[in-house]
Amino acid sequence: MQIPPQLMTLPNQLTIGRILAIPVICLFLVAGWEWLRWLALLLYIAAAVSDWLDGFLARRMNLNSALGKMLDPIADKLLVGALLITFAWTRDLNGWDLIPAIAIMLREIFVSGLREYLGNRSISVPVTFLAKWKTTAQLVALGLIIAAPMLLGLGFISHVFLWIAGGLTVWTGWEYLRSTWPHLSGPEL
Repeated sequence: MQIPPQLMTLPNQLTIGRILAIPVICLFLVAGWEWLRWLALLLYIAAAVSDWLDGFLARRMNLNSALGKMLDPIADKLLVGALLITFAWTRDLNGWDLIPAIAIMLREIFVSGLREYLGNRSISVPVTFLAKWKTTAQLVALGLIIAAPMLLGLGFISHVFLWIAGGLTVWTGWEYLRSTWPHLSGPEL
């Protein structure tokens, strides 16, 4: 199957690269060797920066595409979800810290389903400014959790950021539900 060149724009390539980096990052973390954890951190930072860069380039170079609009949020959710599961597996997250991790996972699944449901009814659910901050908080928290075992003092900070990200995640999930409720409470449901 030949992919049309107009779909393989630089922003889309960055997004696909981010998706392909996810299993590598997770494998490096599961391996348990410090040097691989450093590589996971570097690859994660590149993936997190590419999340910002692909959108910036798409807007700046007028390379927006339906593929990019679909893939970018999927890449974000895959990255966040895969890392949260990996952190639970490696015990980087346990106990009370599983609460915001589970809240993040549930919200991302819920809002994705909500967007799909409403999209099938030609109802657009725009990304809010607060949701962009939520994503930033999630990405910072995950990066800090990767770095925490290697850098003294980051353990507590990483968990604080995870709880902040969890709070913003629940808040934005509630805001999406509230703003779309009129479309959900009609007779078609």
